[in-house]
Amino acid sequence: MGVEFEALTAPYRRELLAHCYRMSGSAHDAEDLVQETLLRAWRAFGTYDESRASLRTWLYRIATNACLTALRGRARRPLPSGLVAALEDPDAPMTPAREVPWLQPWRTDPADVVAARSRLRLAFVAALQFLPPRQRAILLLRDVLEFPAAEVAATLGTSTAAVNSGLQRARARMGETREEDLRPPADPAVIDRYVAAFESADLDALRRLLVADVVLEMPPVLNWYVGAEAYASFIARVWTMRGTDWHMLPMEANCQPAVAAYAGGRAHTVQVFEVAGEAIARTVVFQDESLFSAFGLPLNWPG
Repeated sequence: MGVEFEALTAPYRRELLAHCYRMSGSAHDAEDLVQETLLRAWRAFGTYDESRASLRTWLYRIATNACLTALRGRARRPLPSGLVAALEDPDAPMTPAREVPWLQPWRTDPADVVAARSRLRLAFVAALQFLPPRQRAILLLRDVLEFPAAEVAATLGTSTAAVNSGLQRARARMGETREEDLRPPADPAVIDRYVAAFESADLDALRRLLVADVVLEMPPVLNWYVGAEAYASFIARVWTMRGTDWHMLPMEANCQPAVAAYAGGRAHTVQVFEVAGEAIARTVVFQDESLFSAFGLPLNWPG
């Protein structure tokens, strides 16, 4: 690509990545979609007219349509809680479903704008995946990026009335995820206490850090649990199966507190938390060793 084109588009690359991630639910696919967006933009750059749209709007138009093309016929990327009912037995056999294209965590970057942090949270991105792709695009362009309805209509090749109707339906389906914004501010020390309890195999201390209706889910395993007792009982099972030699490296994913967990000195899981005040409300455990490389983490415990 030309030097001028790269210089003009570079400031928008990170936010385009976030947009493609919200649309696709995959950090890996988002990278490919941004590359496709920039390739399309480069090919069409000679026809770009700044009097008709800003460069940012033009790039989002291309990115959104690249996403819609890619999403045609693709299965959505859910979490287990979006597919099956919660289990009551923490000792139930583990049931992996590797054929499902699971939602992936997002590596938080300082360039992620503060105003959009809540719109990168796992619960929000997971809920987006249950919207039809065009409704998903409308909601993101209108509510997250705050584009005028007329611009969204031009992007999608439809009418302003259709955009407003699609936005109303999308907002109705997304309503439940907005309730999380009403939770008390998170105490940053909660994760430190959780790590200390986990590494010392102190089940009572860990249990005290959970809200009563805490959720634990672990894609690609379909098993997921609700309630502090079920959560604690499952962690006790983990210690029985994998031992108590654990180390956790605090980090951030999806603009949420997270840890990289090492069992026996080897990469095990990336765990992303929702914290409500002084307790943990949800933990999503991603059992995918490749995420360590994606997050720039070592595969062996660095200590």
